[in-house]
Amino acid sequence: SLRILDSCPGWRPAYVAAVTRSDHDGRRPAMLLGQMMEVPLLVSAILRHAARQFGDTEIVSKRVEGDLHRYTYADCERRSRLLASALQKAGIGDGDRVATIAWNGYRHVELYYGVGGMGAVFHTLNPRLHPDQIAWILNHAEDRVVAFDATFLPLVEAVASRCPKVERWLVMVDEDKQPRVNVPGLENYESFLRTGDERWTWPVFDEKRAVALCYTSGTTGNPKGSLYSHRSTVLHAYGAALPDAVGASARDVILPVVPMFHANAWGLPFTAAMVGSKLVMPGPHLDGKTLHELFESEGVTLAAGVPTVWLGLLQHVEANGLRFSTLERTMIGGSACPLAMIRTFRDKFGVEVKHGWGMTEMSPVGTISRLRPRHLDLPRERQHELLAKQGNVLFGVDMKIVDDAGKELPWDGKTYGNLLARGPWVISSYFKDDNDPLQYDDNGDGWLPTGDVATIDPEGIMQITDRSKDVIKSGGEW
Repeated sequence: SLRILDSCPGWRPAYVAAVTRSDHDGRRPAMLLGQMMEVPLLVSAILRHAARQFGDTEIVSKRVEGDLHRYTYADCERRSRLLASALQKAGIGDGDRVATIAWNGYRHVELYYGVGGMGAVFHTLNPRLHPDQIAWILNHAEDRVVAFDATFLPLVEAVASRCPKVERWLVMVDEDKQPRVNVPGLENYESFLRTGDERWTWPVFDEKRAVALCYTSGTTGNPKGSLYSHRSTVLHAYGAALPDAVGASARDVILPVVPMFHANAWGLPFTAAMVGSKLVMPGPHLDGKTLHELFESEGVTLAAGVPTVWLGLLQHVEANGLRFSTLERTMIGGSACPLAMIRTFRDKFGVEVKHGWGMTEMSPVGTISRLRPRHLDLPRERQHELLAKQGNVLFGVDMKIVDDAGKELPWDGKTYGNLLARGPWVISSYFKDDNDPLQYDDNGDGWLPTGDVATIDPEGIMQITDRSKDVIKSGGEW
């Protein structure tokens, strides 16, 4: 065979280059590697792509200052580089944590990309937590910088003296509105940005490097940190963009009502930039009237949030005899979507409902409910019932249900068990925690216990039936 191949020009160099080692007898290659470029999956590449391919697409933000701010992905990429450069000049380096206490807005998007893109770790803090918990999390994460919206100045004043490792508190507000308070290390975000260098370029590094840190209180005891990698974040953005998931494209206008401190707004700031969707950020203005006005004025086609937000929006719309002229679909998660809400969105307003489930530990999207071709001929009410379930996994996530002894249970839609998940955007351990949270099967594969009890039917449709721990969820937050 080798003599025959010798007569085929060009085969030997490629073959020899691809074979990395041989079996013990030297006759057969053990592994043949593909000959593809090694290009790391980095969040900075997402923003750079958006700036190059969709540079004039807008990011619109309802600001804390009260006005509507507009700029483009090209502007966002430039300011994110300035931020990265300024942080580097301030001594922030690889793996250092930079925390945010902020609403959904353009400056928060800049922190996502600027901090993560330079090799540091952006850490979103939930301002709804008690100041004692926030101080504990800041100290546990060892954040060196905290950027915050002016809304949260009283919270910062309450915790600043208890967080000795924080060197800078950057208030994200226009310079002429800079508050005068006695917080050591207080600086203006816009002034800090100007210390950056326009010529600074995004570095290239290992895609397994940490990029983001989110703490969850969905378990008992102190909050636990989920530390995401660039690789997991980019893969999650790919998965979420799939047609049967978010189904995002450059033709969409996406408004994430879900906070950017809630599992990174379900990854939407990354998915939107990846596909070139216009982003509309509501800031602190989450009442039904303001949201509906934003939907209509900006042409929103897709919005995402927890049921309590949609309840307020629907009440406002119905009470005032309003309609949705551009809204095509809504992502609902954080807690179970009521059947009545699905009926109202679909039957009264013609809006598709994408009901999802996930966890902070899963980046967070795990499943999305969607109708399959065979479901389209079912009675309308039966379709609603299917959409009220948590749905099927995205490619990249696997799940199963087990009994208390770890034995896998059947997918019959009736048997319920402890829900386990695994995949490339599911955590393998918690930040600075030596306890192994995984449950291992007979093959040695690790699965994350979600704390949920569920059924899975023969079509792979999952439905949460209970929780295995005593926790209370309010407004989509544990």
